Amino acid sequence: AQLEESGGGLVQAGGSLRLSCAASERSSNYDIMGWFRQATGKEREFVAAINRRSDFKYYGGSVKGRTIISRDNAKNTVYLEMNALKPEDTALYYCTASNKYSSHVDDFGPWGQGTQVTVSS
Repeated sequence: AQLEESGGGLVQAGGSLRLSCAASERSSNYDIMGWFRQATGKEREFVAAINRRSDFKYYGGSVKGRTIISRDNAKNTVYLEMNALKPEDTALYYCTASNKYSSHVDDFGPWGQGTQVTVSS
């Protein structure tokens, strides 16, 4: 797999999780690494993205202020730290890559298989 997510799970509201995405050498060449999420019955939603130099990060409105994206190029890994989790954060979280500074789902690919995050109330 080009992108492989891990770190999802069940957490209580108010808790934290750290997701990881390990990229293959091929996928690590993309400038932008990002995260999207998709809740059951909803469209895929932009969460966060970071460029290769980690000097440009941007976040979706629903997670801004509660989420930190980071990247370790030596490990070909991107991280998503999520804090103050809410039940509405429950979704399948996907790692993805792009060479565009964009938050549009169509500008991203390849995609990982996703890791499930479930937040209980």
